[in-house]
Amino acid sequence: MASQMLPASSSVRPAVRRLQLTDFRSYRSLDLAVDAPMIVLTGDNGAGKTNLLEALSFLTAGRGLRRPELAECAASQGSGGWAVSVDIDTDQGAVRLGTGIDPPNGNGLLRRYRIDREPVASIKSFADHVRVVWLTPAMDRLFSGSAGERRRFLDRLVLAVDSEHGTRVASLERALRNRNRLLEDFNHRPDAKWLDAVEREIAELAVAVAAARHETVTRLSALIATMPAEATAFPLPELSLEGEIEPMIGGRPALEVEDHYRMILREQRGRDAAAGRTLIGPHASDLNVRFAAKALDAAQASTGEQKALLITIVLAHARLVADMSGIAPIILLDEIAAHLDPARRIALYEALASLRAQVWMTGADPLAFADVPGDAQMLKVTPGQVTAFPRFSGNSSP
Repeated sequence: MASQMLPASSSVRPAVRRLQLTDFRSYRSLDLAVDAPMIVLTGDNGAGKTNLLEALSFLTAGRGLRRPELAECAASQGSGGWAVSVDIDTDQGAVRLGTGIDPPNGNGLLRRYRIDREPVASIKSFADHVRVVWLTPAMDRLFSGSAGERRRFLDRLVLAVDSEHGTRVASLERALRNRNRLLEDFNHRPDAKWLDAVEREIAELAVAVAAARHETVTRLSALIATMPAEATAFPLPELSLEGEIEPMIGGRPALEVEDHYRMILREQRGRDAAAGRTLIGPHASDLNVRFAAKALDAAQASTGEQKALLITIVLAHARLVADMSGIAPIILLDEIAAHLDPARRIALYEALASLRAQVWMTGADPLAFADVPGDAQMLKVTPGQVTAFPRFSGNSSP
């Protein structure tokens, strides 16, 4: 992986100071100033809290925390385009980042990117200034969901430390589609040279993708192992990768693994042609998570335990991002207090404060945030608006 290993203590600590939205979701226009290490957004369901986190999630590669089509983010009564702009303070100075799409003009939707108002070709340039990680309620079903959902989760973890990973994954998917099309004519003797060429490309990309996942899981597991169970209210997970080529990563030279996978692809042509898809490869691998203290698969843990395991992974990942990229990530936690008892809420807020990163949290019940640090900024979200919310005692009504 290309990211340089840096000590967490030397990490740049970006913090959003101004968020501006135009025709984004429920916000026709918003200019929000913030000035705190922890931002708490409270309000009724449907008020627009998650929309603010989603806007911030577009500061990193990919399709944001909801993975919508670009047009879906446009305000229903707007022009059809949308824009997100943030002013970010870092230890190295201030920077303005902007992204969005123009109103439809018949030529398709093109996402644009700007740094300090100057166009840049790709959002990869944003990674020099900011990293973003998140946890949403949709991820609560991760352990009991499909392997595909866990691969997307894992690839998001990798992408936060390796901005090229998304490009490699997309290239692998395209190469696999090409092979599948060639195999449609398998019974009519497809051109072996074309198949050899596309399988060579697939093998190179597959090993690169698998190696990036393996390194991230290995580093994350090592970091989690240093977290003493008695010092945290959250259970420690054990992470591993399941697949055909993953066990070979790290133990053999990359070229040897590529040759082995190419041999598998060649031998499986008939079977894959019958199935209509390539059956073996990192596109079919899985992320296994176990509740270490109970020797239990995460999918078999209680709802609260699964949430706590996810929180442990996300907190550890935030530290890993800071270590590997030199940039402490902005952390987005949507409805984070759900399924957490009061003791775990307090432990979570203390753990977040120790990360020295800006944290944005949402929740419908303000009382769930009564124990956040005193320098947190409380905001009230109503449809299309965000206003200050006064601090209150945990024993009094807001």
